[in-house]
Amino acid sequence: MSKLKELQDRSGSVCELCGITKDLSTYDLPESPNVGLDSSILVCSTCKGQIEDVSTIDANHWRCLNDSMWSQVSGVQVMAWRMLTRLRSEGWPQDLLDMLYLDDDTLAWAKATGEGDDENATIKHIDSNGTALQVGDNVVLIKDLNVKGANFTAKRGTAVRNISLVYDNPEHIEGKVNGQHIVILTKFVKKS
Repeated sequence: MSKLKELQDRSGSVCELCGITKDLSTYDLPESPNVGLDSSILVCSTCKGQIEDVSTIDANHWRCLNDSMWSQVSGVQVMAWRMLTRLRSEGWPQDLLDMLYLDDDTLAWAKATGEGDDENATIKHIDSNGTALQVGDNVVLIKDLNVKGANFTAKRGTAVRNISLVYDNPEHIEGKVNGQHIVILTKFVKKS
């Protein structure tokens, strides 16, 4: 039996990424530690073209990964992780990446091409002194801040404990002040 026929049987003759039934072909995942069927997926010409040429990527086409990322096929999981990583600047793919669980071996395979290693693409939250902020850090306000919608002023010197980072905006963090959950600009805090 040919590889294409085996992939068609496994997938039910649909693209394993988007579910389209036309123009299907085999795609061999780069840097695969496996041989045979586990290292290949069945994809449509649209998916294959966008995987191979990043300049043609249509982010809305890849919303299909919301379903296919849950596949039991490790090759489909790896390709979903790689495409979501490429698209994470769109916002919604980061939410899916946060939900996607890959075992250690599958994640190592997904990262083997260097996808997601671009240090410049990583959003860094920096306080007013240039210190990197992390989830769970404690910060101190360096300026009185009027909190819109809550009708109070957060005073300079107020400690904000156990902050969280706004993943798609390096200038925003979140924390509680006076029992209110608020968004704070990083330029108005210093790490304590």
